[in-house]
Amino acid sequence: MTYDLYIGDRTFSSWSLRGWLMLEKFSLPFRTHLVGLYGGTMAADMAHLAPARLVPALQLPDGTVVGESMAIAETLAERHPDAGLWPADAAARATARMLCAEMAAGFGALRNQCPMQLQHVNTGFQPSEATRADLARIETLWTHARSFASDGPWLFGAYSLADAFYAPVCARIIGYDLPVSEAARAYCATTLSDPAFKAWRAEGLKTTYDPFPYDMGTPIADWP
Repeated sequence: MTYDLYIGDRTFSSWSLRGWLMLEKFSLPFRTHLVGLYGGTMAADMAHLAPARLVPALQLPDGTVVGESMAIAETLAERHPDAGLWPADAAARATARMLCAEMAAGFGALRNQCPMQLQHVNTGFQPSEATRADLARIETLWTHARSFASDGPWLFGAYSLADAFYAPVCARIIGYDLPVSEAARAYCATTLSDPAFKAWRAEGLKTTYDPFPYDMGTPIADWP
């Protein structure tokens, strides 16, 4: 039983990263397929996956196509109940679903002002007040999640889908050197140093860009 996961560019596609982590971190068997997210071939590459039209898209072994990250998350959790995709505790599990749903629907200012990029750190970047408000809300959610964690470095102790959903947020915080608490920065460091995240980034770095799509006009520093 092998899944087929369709993703976009590894350096910039935050939703593709989420979808990939859902499978990779829980050792689910899958094949990865790149679509032309920035090359103009995305519609053609995904034509056989209709009605799904965005990445990530997941094709189940029986051919069923699942689009939208929350639907992919719930489908995988349903099909692999012993894999631990959601926290085991019922209250923690409900809270993790809440965090993922808010991530999927919210934080528009952070998304728009700070597109995910995994190549370097933009130093001296000035977030807007709306982005700062998004960061404050994210910290509130992360602190609340940690109240359920008895042990382990992740939001709910053990790695869960919530960590997969917030991995691109961690990349944005570090990639734009955004103002967050030491606790939030430590969680971001845990995410960025995770072997799966590092493997994803390393694969993305094999592609070069000239010009770089998201030049913010600020000095840059090396990725940590």
